[in-house]
Amino acid sequence: MTAASARLLLLLWLWEFLFFTATFSEAATPPQRPNVVLVIFDDLRPVLGAYGDPLASTPYLDEFAQGSHVFTRAYSQQSLCAPSRNSLLTGRRPDTLHLYDFYSYWRTFTGNFTTLPQYFKDHGYYTYSCGKVFHPGLSSNNTDDYPLSWSAPAFRPRTEQFMNSPVCPDKEGILRKNLICPVELQTQPYKTLPDIESVAEALRFVESRKTRNREPFFLAMGFHKPHINFRFPKQFLSRFPLPQFFNYTEDTLKPPNMPAVAWNPYTDVRARDDFKHSNISFPYGPIARHQAAQIRQGYYASVAYVDDLFGKLMEGLDLENTVVVVLGDHGWSLGEHAEWAKYSNFEVALRVPLMIRSPQFPVSQTKFYQGITELLDVFPTLVDLAGLPALPACQEDPQKLTCGEGKSLYFQLMGLGLADEHVALSQYPRPGMLPTKHPNSDKPKLRNIKIMGYSLRTDLYRYTLWVRFHAQNFSRDWHDVYGEELYDHRLDSGEEMNLVPLPEFDDVRQRLRRRLMEVVGSS
Repeated sequence: MTAASARLLLLLWLWEFLFFTATFSEAATPPQRPNVVLVIFDDLRPVLGAYGDPLASTPYLDEFAQGSHVFTRAYSQQSLCAPSRNSLLTGRRPDTLHLYDFYSYWRTFTGNFTTLPQYFKDHGYYTYSCGKVFHPGLSSNNTDDYPLSWSAPAFRPRTEQFMNSPVCPDKEGILRKNLICPVELQTQPYKTLPDIESVAEALRFVESRKTRNREPFFLAMGFHKPHINFRFPKQFLSRFPLPQFFNYTEDTLKPPNMPAVAWNPYTDVRARDDFKHSNISFPYGPIARHQAAQIRQGYYASVAYVDDLFGKLMEGLDLENTVVVVLGDHGWSLGEHAEWAKYSNFEVALRVPLMIRSPQFPVSQTKFYQGITELLDVFPTLVDLAGLPALPACQEDPQKLTCGEGKSLYFQLMGLGLADEHVALSQYPRPGMLPTKHPNSDKPKLRNIKIMGYSLRTDLYRYTLWVRFHAQNFSRDWHDVYGEELYDHRLDSGEEMNLVPLPEFDDVRQRLRRRLMEVVGSS
């Protein structure tokens, strides 16, 4: 190559670099302080048409996905409402918050950590909560973390008080505490349901802010459904013929190589009036085939119900000036492994839908991302999408009041960093090796936790290790092992075959074990 040719190539390279930089800078400039709406569904696994579920009836979420960035492998940090939400909204892992149950408030128990809405409030946003965002009760100081997180008291629907009351009429008209509860609205307290009230309030709030253009808002809308009980307007049940749910999964019994400590005995399902007299053998069941189909039908109908309400919410938003994030707080088992509910470290209990729609990165059709993401990533991502000062990482000082343990997805939304490999870390506590009613092994209180199951999701595998946990000082003993699991998702997406006993997978198991200990140790 001649010197002249080299100079020409250099000039061409510089021109391309400057052109890309200018284009990148223009694309990376966020709109002027967009409004932000965070939508949280309770116990929602990805049973959406946009995620390829052929049984789903979710036209409004599917339509939203058409103009969104859809993350197909997003994971919760713990498959229980309060720990998952506290983790999501503080950007900290359960082990950092030391919260694995419903009975303590992180600000007084662990540290006065800044929350996602608080960060926006501190940077000039008006913040408001509708419905179930923080878990109600002690875990959010019985105030939904007001006034620190919210500019006004959080809205809790008045019908929320009846969520676990006998309000489900049976065939004789007797009111029951049923698991499956399709209803006529006029028969319900105040002739409505909590999610209907919350959406109405969210729309009222959005309308009220239209005259306050100088102050952007951060709205969190928390749906109660599809969390049990499955109480919804009965017309949604007709969308789902019962026979299509009989062969939903072939699992009828606990897998023989599943460690007993990994099992959730679905105690809350058993306790409902329409199931507690079924004589379901504790702890492994199984549930009768017809009842199993009814649970699935009720779950899908509950999702269709909140999808309809989601459509009403979207109609009231100015999507050209609003960042919207939609997610579930964790998943829910629908008979996989013959388990029901959440309370485990399996894929079905941890994988959630995560969709992001931003006027800064518009797409004309669904843009799918296959990489591993975590709900921890939502906090720094929303900060970047709003053009606020970047959220510092916690690695240097985990006790820092304002920082996050997740990664921003901002560059992925730009189309950069897509080849990066990430892992998701989740965990679940147990009071002992075997499933028990007392203490409840599905929902152990902190003082009863003796074992912690740590689960690492990589691109190919899920590896889970159950080890001794000391609740008094929140330490773990990696050498005191109560169960070990390894699943290869290339051949076993249902996590049916535990590969730990097979010697040919020993090298993989040892490598993932070291990686798990590194990730837990660095968090």
